[in-house]
Order: sequence, then C-alpha cells, then structure tokens
Amino acid sequence: MTAPDEATDQRFPKSDRILKRELFRRVYDTGKKIQARFFTAFILPNSQQQSRIGITATRKTGNSVERNRLRRRVRELYRRNKWRVPPGIDIVINVKDGLARAGYDEIEKDFAKMLERSR
Repeated sequence: MTAPDEATDQRFPKSDRILKRELFRRVYDTGKKIQARFFTAFILPNSQQQSRIGITATRKTGNSVERNRLRRRVRELYRRNKWRVPPGIDIVINVKDGLARAGYDEIEKDFAKMLERSR
C-alpha cells in the first residue's frame, strides 16, 4: 500500500466506527488479541467492504478529560492511517496508560506494527 496524497479522502464518518455494545462484545469474544506497547487491539474480520474501529479507555487511564483526549488521539491515528488498514476488519482498541505520554510518531509506529502482526 502507498501513503495517500492530500487529495485522498481522510474523513472519519460514523460508518467507520463501532458504536454498539454487541459489536464490541463480538470482537472481544471471537477476535484476535494483539498486545502493543500503547494499546491492546482486538481484530475480527467483518462481512463489509470497509473497516471499522471502536476505542475504549478505562478509568485506570485517567479522568474523563484524559480518557476523551486519548480516544481523540486514537481516532486521529486511525483517520490518518486508514490506508494501512485492510478492508473488511473490525478493530477494537483498548488504550493503555503509556499512550498519554507518548509522541504521535511512537504511537503511529506501534499501530503499524500491530497491523503487520494481525495479518
């Protein structure tokens, strides 16, 4: 895969998100678990042509302001690297404490490594 140019659509529509509890549960229960440095990912093939992502942050990662900030960072990471994600998979990311202190480049490398391990 090649990196997108500026003209490529990099939006993050609702159709790219996992929002329902039963979808989260299905990915947790039957998906492949991959430990990364800054998050734990669960990956499960879906029957659609597009990939979707769900993001969770527990209270252990901080107060609501911090948890929302971490979720925003992961959403931005996914939005910018959507071209790396193979079509037709659901990903649920559970953020870890270290994500708050990490730089964007470190997180991006961790995400790319996680995608490689998922194949």
